[in-house]
Amino acid sequence: MLTLIEGAEIYSPHYLGQQDLLVADGRIAWAGKGLDVPANWPLVRVDGRGHYLVPGLVDPLAHITGGGGEGGFGFRTPELAAGEALQAGVTTLVAALGTDSLTRSPSQVLGKVREFNAAGVSAFMYTGSYHLPVKTLTDSVESDIMLIPEVLGVGEVAISDHRSSAPTHDELARLVSEARVAGLLSGKSGVSFFHLGDGKGALAPLRALRDNTDIPLRQLYPTHCNRNPWLFAEAIDWGKVGGWVDLTTSSFPDLLEDGERLAADALVELLAAGVSADRISFSSDANASLPRFDGEGRLIELRCGQIGSLWQACVKARALGVAWETALGVVTVNPARALGLAGKGVIAPGKDADLLLVDPETMAIRWVMSAGQWRV
Repeated sequence: MLTLIEGAEIYSPHYLGQQDLLVADGRIAWAGKGLDVPANWPLVRVDGRGHYLVPGLVDPLAHITGGGGEGGFGFRTPELAAGEALQAGVTTLVAALGTDSLTRSPSQVLGKVREFNAAGVSAFMYTGSYHLPVKTLTDSVESDIMLIPEVLGVGEVAISDHRSSAPTHDELARLVSEARVAGLLSGKSGVSFFHLGDGKGALAPLRALRDNTDIPLRQLYPTHCNRNPWLFAEAIDWGKVGGWVDLTTSSFPDLLEDGERLAADALVELLAAGVSADRISFSSDANASLPRFDGEGRLIELRCGQIGSLWQACVKARALGVAWETALGVVTVNPARALGLAGKGVIAPGKDADLLLVDPETMAIRWVMSAGQWRV
């Protein structure tokens, strides 16, 4: 079956104007005007007039098996459902373990990833968790990346955080090198995805990798860069020299007295400081446990990351004056590029047919297509 979406305003995320789009076999087959469709084609027409047509969202961090629960077993966050991701416009995501890699495991994440793929979400995963030694599916990071199609890299490795395993420079260098080489051999990104905590070290461990090894900067992908003032200040410098800067959208306005910035506000500041728009991404941290601790490390409260925050932050950035193409880029093409997912995050012939039809007045997501099929 073929689908022709007619007359939508297409953002690829760059503006392409009002065009028609033909979807065939799960991919974008054609975009333009005046397609002559033979009468015998098995074609479904969808009227896209009065809507934006944008790429499906790419989320580089979601805890689809739930997060840690730092307050004890009664605080474990729940699993994420594939339908929740699709309702939020997320058609591609990368799953990770967090603090808890004992009662949750890489094999559970892989099973959940395959559940998501069966439901129409393009789901991938990182091997490992917060802690070193790394917990893997096979006997090593290299074999996980090379032999398991869903594994893109290693993460979410915790640094500058009291919940981390305090990895040394040599341990991190070895881990990142293993992931990179396995990525080269398997045709994947082999990226190393880092959880940044509230520790005073901030990005120092990653700067040491940048300055004292031959590891390319693009292999280092730090998240939560908007969580406190000193980390954000370092993230600006990191981004200005070409490093990836990932901002967490699951933030809470009532907690901003702790110095955290909302992702949309942080995006505005990064752009004003001269960080290239194509080095910035948003991630939802969906279903993560989001704890607050006092000065002595005691839990104050714990909240849960929200998958819907990704689109909400994108829309808020637009309302703050960020160009719509730029705001879309941080939730589509930029994370897709960082993760090495060439078919994702862009509307163009040959790319995957992951698409959102959006009401331009309310910015509500009305239709969601993933892998060429309407899911919402």
